[in-house]
Amino acid sequence: MTDHRFAIFDTTIGRCGIVWGERGINAVQLPMSSEDKTRARIRQRYGDLAEAAPPSGVQSAIDGIVELLAGKPNDLTGVVLDLDGVPEFNRGVYDIARTIPPGKTMTYGDIAKRLGGVELSRDVGQALGRNPCPVVVPCHRVLAAGGKPGGFSANGGVATKLKMLEIEGAYVNHTPTLFD
Repeated sequence: MTDHRFAIFDTTIGRCGIVWGERGINAVQLPMSSEDKTRARIRQRYGDLAEAAPPSGVQSAIDGIVELLAGKPNDLTGVVLDLDGVPEFNRGVYDIARTIPPGKTMTYGDIAKRLGGVELSRDVGQALGRNPCPVVVPCHRVLAAGGKPGGFSANGGVATKLKMLEIEGAYVNHTPTLFD
């Protein structure tokens, strides 16, 4: 990833990271347990990128993410993503996920049906688990059947997903279990 940079920024859920290049945002990193770990995860995934002040378009994306995570209904649809190298199926899943407004949810099955059939639900879940741009591609708004939270691969797992949905005012049919 030549000519790519990253920045770390504050949100209500912790210090996030963002990676960008000439054609748009390549990744958003949700907070790890420390800022150093967030930086390390970005470099582990994207190489030894330089940290830099974000240009105006990237700063606008950061501002939108910060607003959304503070409870303002910013849908982030204006954020330009560069998903080169992401499989076409996954991009289709992300395109559909980006249509889900803040405070609303959709199920893996709903997205699978739009892509050809409910039997693709597991593939949809796998694509969302590999989402390089969480929050901008709001995988946290995609639930399992029956409105259950389903999985979430970010640090904090389902608890982080539920916190993000709570900030947005979305209802989730969730009773905590011993394994949450």
